[in-house]
Order: sequence, then C-alpha cells, then structure tokens
Amino acid sequence: MSGDVGELLRPLVPRVLGVLVRRYGQFDACEDAVQEALVAASEQWREGGVPDNPLSWLVTVATRRLTDHWRSESARRRREETVAAREVPDAAVAVPDEDDTLTLLFLCCHPAVSPPSQVALTLRAVGGLTTAQIAKAFLVPEATMTRRITRAKESIAAAGSTFGDPEAAGYAERLSVVLQVLYLIFNEGYTATSGTDLQVPELAQEAIRLTRAVRALRQEDGEVAGLLALMLLTDARRPARTAEDGTLVPLDAQDRTRWDRAMIAEGTELIGRVLGRAPVGVYQVQAAIAALHDEAPSAETTDWVQIAQLYEVLQELAPSPVVTLNQAIAVAMVDGPGRGLELLDSIAADSRMQQGHRLDAVRAHLLERAGDAVGARECYLRAAGRTGSVPERRYLEEQAARLA
Repeated sequence: MSGDVGELLRPLVPRVLGVLVRRYGQFDACEDAVQEALVAASEQWREGGVPDNPLSWLVTVATRRLTDHWRSESARRRREETVAAREVPDAAVAVPDEDDTLTLLFLCCHPAVSPPSQVALTLRAVGGLTTAQIAKAFLVPEATMTRRITRAKESIAAAGSTFGDPEAAGYAERLSVVLQVLYLIFNEGYTATSGTDLQVPELAQEAIRLTRAVRALRQEDGEVAGLLALMLLTDARRPARTAEDGTLVPLDAQDRTRWDRAMIAEGTELIGRVLGRAPVGVYQVQAAIAALHDEAPSAETTDWVQIAQLYEVLQELAPSPVVTLNQAIAVAMVDGPGRGLELLDSIAADSRMQQGHRLDAVRAHLLERAGDAVGARECYLRAAGRTGSVPERRYLEEQAARLA
C-alpha cells in the first residue's frame, strides 16, 4: 500500500478484521482474508476510484475471500455449510456501527502472549503493517517476525480467547497491557534500540494513531489521555533531535523553534484537562514532566524543581530503576551532580540496568558536570560499547573524544 489509497486503507484494517473475527472467529484465517481484500482494494481503487462505502466494500470482499477459502477445503463441509448460511453473496455485507479497534487491541494484548509478540501482533492486526515492515522496524529477519506473530496467534487460540471485551474484573489489567504495548511501540519509534537511524517515525506515528483510537473509545480514562498527551509532547521534539547528518542532538542543545508547536499545544491542553480530575497514573505524570520541558523557552529556564517533584510522585506510583535514572538527572539540576550520582549508585547493582547503556551515559554526564573528566570519559566509552544504536554510539564516542 502506498499513496492516498494506502493512507485510507490502514485505519480501516482493524475495523474490517474486527468484523470478521467477531462473526467467524479463527483470527489467522480472517487476517489472511483481510490482507487479500487490501491487495484487491489497492489495485482496484486506483483504477476505478474509491467506493462510496470503503469499509463495507472491504468487509464484503474479505468475507468472500474467507468463504472461498473454506469452500476449497472439501474435508471441512460442516464449516462450509455454517459459513455459507451466514454469507450474503450478492450484496454488501452489513457492517455494525461499533468500532472493534479497542476489542481487537485487547485480543492482541492477551496475557498468554509475550510482550514482544504483543507488540508485533498489534502492529500487524491493528496497525495494518506488513510482517516485512515490522521486521524492518525491529531489525530482525522477516522469517523471525513471522514465527513470532504465528506463535502469538497460536497462544491466543490455545487460551480459548473469544472476541469481546474482557470481563469486568480483568478490564483494568488488560487496558494497562494495551497502553504498555502502545508505549513500547512509540518508544521504539522515537528512539530505536538498534540500527543506523536514531528514530523510526512510522512506528511513533502508528502508536499515536492507535492511541487516538483508544482515546476515542475510552474518553473517560485519564491514563489513556495521559499516554496520548505524553506521546504528542515527546514526538513534538522529533524534528530537532538529529542534525542534518543524522547526528544525535541532546535535549539541552536542540533548536526549540523546530519543535512542533501544534502538537505541544494539543498535548498540553489534553493533560491539563485530565490531570487532577481522574485518578493519577504514571502516564499522566510523565506527560506533565514532558509538558514542563516543552513549555520552557530554553534548557536553562526549565522548571527542574517541579520536574524533580513529579519524579518523586512517579517513584511512589511505579518505582523502578528507570524512574530513578531519570530522577537523578532532575535532582542533579536542582541539588547538584553529587546528589544525582548518589541516586545512580542506588540502582547500579540492579540487573535490569546492566543490560543497557543509559546508566553509564547518565553517569558520564553527571561526572563531567562534577569535574571528573577522566571518569566521565570512561563511562562515555562504556556506554558507547553497550548501545546498539549507531547514532547514539557515535554521539557517546564524540563526547569521550572531547574529554580525551
């Protein structure tokens, strides 16, 4: 899919797939039928124009593809009879008014599926990305991603999952998983964990689009609003995060005139509307922190005192070494680098921090501020050796060379 037709088709994918899965079950077969319908649409709509009701057209074609496939399996006549009885062969298939996007998200984020597979399956089924696109975004072979998605669908089928909203008792937990998956997708798009590019804008934009869809269906949920605001306020800085040659530009050195002011205004208005009116959650607090960064005219005028206080709140809501890492930066801006280094020491032995580069990178920055050029250079080099991102590695090596 490409061009205007591709942009029109992608948002329709979860609705079409939702209709088929709700009616016929069998996630895998329904997804194949939807993909065939999308191929047909991309070919026919460019020549004959977009139909008056694109959604109904896609559902009709996908339903026919599905029943044709089942009819070709002579050993499954009982299924053929059941599906044939439901089919409307000579007219458009009726499409329900409700949007199944959120329900489909819940299905993809089933607890029986591992987090990496939840992300992949969400991008495939709800985002409308091809397996090749997802594999490219996460820098793995297409065959590997195919196996990951296949295992996810098999896990859902083995768990006996049905298409429908989770039971009331499990709603909050499942919605939390949905938001976490969308956040993971956004983070990978905003700062790729590996590869030659710092960012994968398509992933970040897809995460924002899907979060908007969840927001449209669950407008009363403060954390959904908080996540959308966080994504908007963060992605607004994307144009200034790299130089023309792809070099990473840190937050304090970015040209803030290049930030997307429309996105900042939308994100600020959104978090201002829900903060304090709904139960406070981690995404709302992070969005409030992002808003303080975006509203500051310069790095020097940033309200670090309030940011440090918000990190204390975040630490109470969801304590983790990653929160402490970010908190250390804010505290160092308020109380000096020594206090920030103390916080880093408190998480140095955490195994979760040993696998990445960020602890060493932040320690290097604070050591440099404290006047320890030798120690800072060692940490910059150690961090450079631990990151899989080429732009980040280049930036860290440049900082180390600067201190040599």
